[in-house]
Amino acid sequence: MGVDISDLVSGSQVTIEDLSGRSVAIDAFNTLYQFLASIRQPDGTPLMDRDGRVTSHLSGLLYRTASLLEAGIRPAYVFDGEPPELKRKTIEARKAVRQEAEAEWKKARAEGDMKRALSMASRSSRLGHDMVQESKALLDALGVPWLVAPGEGEAQMARMVSEGRVWAGASQDYDALLFGTTTLVRNLTLAGKRKLPSGKTQEVIPEIVSLGEVLSRLGLTREQLVDVAVLIGTDFNDGVRGIGPKRALAAIKRAGSLEGLASEGKVTVPEEYADVRRIFLEPGTVSDYTLVWGRADGDRVRRIMCDEHGFSVDRVDAVLARLDRDKGEAEQFRLDKWS
Repeated sequence: MGVDISDLVSGSQVTIEDLSGRSVAIDAFNTLYQFLASIRQPDGTPLMDRDGRVTSHLSGLLYRTASLLEAGIRPAYVFDGEPPELKRKTIEARKAVRQEAEAEWKKARAEGDMKRALSMASRSSRLGHDMVQESKALLDALGVPWLVAPGEGEAQMARMVSEGRVWAGASQDYDALLFGTTTLVRNLTLAGKRKLPSGKTQEVIPEIVSLGEVLSRLGLTREQLVDVAVLIGTDFNDGVRGIGPKRALAAIKRAGSLEGLASEGKVTVPEEYADVRRIFLEPGTVSDYTLVWGRADGDRVRRIMCDEHGFSVDRVDAVLARLDRDKGEAEQFRLDKWS
């Protein structure tokens, strides 16, 4: 989920075509959960193969990755590693929410309330180890690089951007900014028309968020933005009751820091604030990595999608044909644009 600072952050809308010629590190878990939540039947049942195995993540990963590649974008997926100990509470809370949502989904489906069933089902998504391994295998078959971070994937993503190995990071979570991602693309893997649980259709448009512009507009340093987040609550702490984004911003601008706020004696600052701050500002080591994009291996893609999980051969072949189109001279012409 990440910290909710949406009231404080704004970006610039772009089209997928505007990002052609760019390489982007994508928050893998964030993206796979999006697919699991959105690719479902009208009653909330996820896409499944003949053996009852969920395949929504594979469907989303294949079609969305192909669309990005076809648009001239080079994606690299970053998977989370071992979470910090302070995140354990959040992880357990999320498990409880998913279990409750699953029970409510089954109840709503039994009662014939399809809108509520779809809404509850999207909150019950589970990403198992086997699903992660399948996703990595599919990316290998597509010729798309991926890596596993030692800890939080967004910390790895921020380092990749700062090192100039990719142009931007892509995630729905604003935590990416707290970790130092200087250029963040939101809605990249959601772009297009999306059907909401209410039945209405929403146009989802990508946007670019510049960390420098956010800090300049708010009049904060990155360290102060992290302090604002700690007051609101992050994946690593509960925050302060009654303090939302605007109050947190005003408090840090007035006091300068959490230490300054604590010295005023008006707000009880979360006692673990120093540890939370270090997670964002000093995440430690990141994975050594190389980024190599190759051609899709059609046979491997078909084995994963069609032979193992029963996807339509014609539809998968249509995706592979799109990826094989306009290669050669057109691809060479674009190479000098990748950054």
